[in-house]
Amino acid sequence: MKTIKSILFTVIFTTISLQLSAQKNYSVVEAKSTFEVAGTSTVHDWVMRSTEGTGIANLTVKESKLAGINSLSISILAESLKSSKTSMDRVAYEALDTEKNKNIEYVLKSAEKINETTWILTGIYTIAGVSKEYQTQVKITANNGTFMLQGSNQITFGDFEMAPPKAALGVVKTGKDLTVIFNIILS
Repeated sequence: MKTIKSILFTVIFTTISLQLSAQKNYSVVEAKSTFEVAGTSTVHDWVMRSTEGTGIANLTVKESKLAGINSLSISILAESLKSSKTSMDRVAYEALDTEKNKNIEYVLKSAEKINETTWILTGIYTIAGVSKEYQTQVKITANNGTFMLQGSNQITFGDFEMAPPKAALGVVKTGKDLTVIFNIILS
């Protein structure tokens, strides 16, 4: 009888523990998640935006708080990035060589928790067919079972072996520095 009680107690305790700390897969919520690339040119600053990113994450959640980021991968159709000018979009797609490189991708290598809302993610960006590792400081907030990841990276065209785009017979030149900005909702 004592053995049955201890087995029952172990099963109940394990079940409660698993409910308090569980790994779970989350998906990127399209249309609510935003991805941006911002830069400068000899004429004006510019931004290209997309809400068409897809991806999946495996998170460890304890008592409704993020305890671990086990995996994260994001993919954005390169031609879903749009500016306010179609001519600018065309030269950007040429620089990205979207005929050969349809997607911009990110794959997490490791995640380090700094505090309840700040994490350092180390991952690989693949842009224009070239992969490069970056560390990113990310603010993470939890809201009713969903998680928002907000962050940015400073990159250059040269990091990904791309020449900065030019337009109007070379009169308009893009600056070499870019900022990748993301607001990802995982649900």
